[in-house]
Amino acid sequence: MKECIERRVGSPAESARDALDEVIREGAQRMLTEAIKEEVEQWVAERKKLRTARGQQAVVRNGHMPVRTILTGVGPVEVQQPRVRDRRSAGEAEPFRSKILPPYLRKTRSVEELIPWLYLKGISTGDFTEALAALLGPQAPGLSATTIVRLKAHWEQEYRDWSRRSLQAVPYVYVWADGVYFNVRLESEGNDRQCILVLIGATAEGRKELIALADGYRESEQSWTELLLDCKARGLTLDPKLATGDGALGFWAALRKVHPATREQRCWVHKTANVLEKMPQGVQPKAKAMLHEIWMASTRAEADRAFDLFVETFRAKYPKAVECLLKDRDVLLTFYDFPAEHWVHLRTTNPIESTFATVVLRTRRTKGCGSRIASLTMVFKLAESASKHWRMLNGSKLLADVIAGVQFVDGVKKQAA
Repeated sequence: MKECIERRVGSPAESARDALDEVIREGAQRMLTEAIKEEVEQWVAERKKLRTARGQQAVVRNGHMPVRTILTGVGPVEVQQPRVRDRRSAGEAEPFRSKILPPYLRKTRSVEELIPWLYLKGISTGDFTEALAALLGPQAPGLSATTIVRLKAHWEQEYRDWSRRSLQAVPYVYVWADGVYFNVRLESEGNDRQCILVLIGATAEGRKELIALADGYRESEQSWTELLLDCKARGLTLDPKLATGDGALGFWAALRKVHPATREQRCWVHKTANVLEKMPQGVQPKAKAMLHEIWMASTRAEADRAFDLFVETFRAKYPKAVECLLKDRDVLLTFYDFPAEHWVHLRTTNPIESTFATVVLRTRRTKGCGSRIASLTMVFKLAESASKHWRMLNGSKLLADVIAGVQFVDGVKKQAA
C-alpha cells in the first residue's frame, strides 16, 4: 500500500508543470486546427464562382485528411487538415497546398533548428535522446542518435555546395578576417590544433555575409592566399574598400597580392590585448582607458594627440608595449577615412569574434580527433545560424558613396570645392 501511495503522489511543482504543458499543447493544437481550417475556407471561397461542365461548384470541401502528428517546441501536436476536392478535369484542377502545413512536414522549423543547435552547443550524439525527451517530452519521435548522424552527413554536403557557390554577383564593400583556433586535433600530422580561416563581408546593401571558411596552417600567408584566390576564382574580383583584421595575420601579405587596392584596418580589440599583455596588471586598467581614448576620438587629430600621450606616458617603462602599438599606427586609424556611421563596425573584428566564441566552447567538449570536414561543417552550421541575427550596417545608404570613391574626412563626406 505504501509503495502504491508513493507512486501516486508527485511533486506539486512537477504536476503543475505537466498540467501547464498539456494546456499549452492543447491550445497550440486548437490554434493550428483553426488556422488551417480558415486557410482552406478562404482558398475555397476564392474559387467559389468556378463551375464544372455540369454547372456544379468546382472547388468544395470534402471531409478531412488523416490525422498527422507534428513535433513542435511544445511537444507532439495532432492536427487534421480539411480535404479539398477540385471537380474539374485533370488539366484544369488546382491541388490545394497548405502554406501553414506543407505536405510531409513532421517537425516545425524551430525543432529542425534545435537539433543542430544542441549538437553544436556540446550535446554528444549519444545524449540526444535524453536531451530531446527532456525538452520536447518523452513521446518526441524521430530524434534519435541516428537522426543526428544523417543530419551531419546532410550538413557536410551543404558545406561543400556552399563553399563552391559563385560570388560573382555579390560585391563586398568591407571584409573582416580572422583565424579561429580550436582544440580539435586534425587527422593530418603536424597540426596540434585546427585553425579555421574566416572571411565575412558587407554587401552594398549593408548586409553582413559569411564569404569563406577554410582550414589553414596557423594563419599563414600561403593559407590566406589560397582562400582569397579561391574566392577570386569564384567571382570576387572587385577589391573591397577596407579589410579589418588582427595585425599578426598572414592575411595582410596575401591581401596585398590578391586585392592590392583594399585598404587595411587593424582590429582594436586584438591590438589592445596585445599591448596590455606586455604591461604589468596593475598598470593595465589605466593603459586600457588611454587606448580607449584613441580609437573613440571623434577626429583623427584628437586620436593622434591621445596616441602621442600614450607613447609619452609608457615609453620609458614599457617600451615593448609602446612599440607594439606604434608599428601599426597608420593602419589603426584608417577608419577615419570612412563614414562615421560605419566606425563601430570597422574598428574591430567583432562580427567574427562574437560568432565563433560559441564554436570554441563547443570544441572544448569534443574529445578525440576530429576530421577536417566534420570540423569545417560544424563551424559552418553555427555561423549559418548566427548570421540570421547579424544586423545591418549603420548608415547603409552611405555605402554607395564609399563604392563611388567619395572622400570622407573624420567620418564626414568631403564637400566638393
